[in-house]
Amino acid sequence: MAPSTSMSPSAALISGAGAAKGVPTPLLIAYAVFICGGFALYNLVMSDALSAIMTVAEMFQCLAVALLCAQVVITNSVAGISARAVALHAFGVCCRLSSTMWLQGYLPMDESGDYFFQCVDICAVAMEFWLLHQILVVKKHSFQEEADTFPVAPVVIGAFVLATILHADMNARPVFDTLWMAGMFICNVAVLPQLWLINKTGGKVEALTSHHIFAMAVGTMLGGLFMFYARADITCEEWVQGVDHAVLAILAAHLLHLLLVGDFAFYYLKAVATQGLGCRLDLENICEFV
Repeated sequence: MAPSTSMSPSAALISGAGAAKGVPTPLLIAYAVFICGGFALYNLVMSDALSAIMTVAEMFQCLAVALLCAQVVITNSVAGISARAVALHAFGVCCRLSSTMWLQGYLPMDESGDYFFQCVDICAVAMEFWLLHQILVVKKHSFQEEADTFPVAPVVIGAFVLATILHADMNARPVFDTLWMAGMFICNVAVLPQLWLINKTGGKVEALTSHHIFAMAVGTMLGGLFMFYARADITCEEWVQGVDHAVLAILAAHLLHLLLVGDFAFYYLKAVATQGLGCRLDLENICEFV
């Protein structure tokens, strides 16, 4: 089955009765922590601000996970959160960490690559493990397990097959180059189970889940932007002379993520502009599977 992210033009934004009247405190806290992290990063970067874009991209993805944690705290429920999406993204980050924790090939060249970059990813994984514990154990009664059925095994297998064929050689270690590339592929499609769950449960999206998806998209956009600027430095053993398939695969993966959430991002921005950060989306269809 092929996923489509087409959304009905008549998808309604949340009505005044269902919208949050104010901005949730955990949302403000999450953004405040993110801003503090940004200042810390700024003080670390002294020479290569362009390279730091990659770290900022990871910070946005960590922020996205923090927003889901904030939703669980404020609602005391895990309704609307896909355990498969959380687990898939955590697995992808772990695959990347297997490389970045001790090899330099895929790290930013500025000072943030010394430890800040890895700490951001570790924080994201730690929060995702906490989320999974909340979803599968502590608050399992509110978990919509019957709707969280997206088939993740083919995604993981496909990611590893493609990574084996298309990986770069920045580490000059095929196993860890493959793990990094597979992790990158998995992270960029990890949103699919969440979109599936939203579709299966009637298209209603809590405010913090919306912020989560959008923050992931921003992080992916920044990561893709960095990879585009750094494309000349990404090398691989070319299958076709003059064609750097690793660069094409990396950019295509980032573009795929943006295409998957493109319609959602449009309605999210429209809702935020008209009803504020506390808005809750009510979408007729965010994705259809045919």
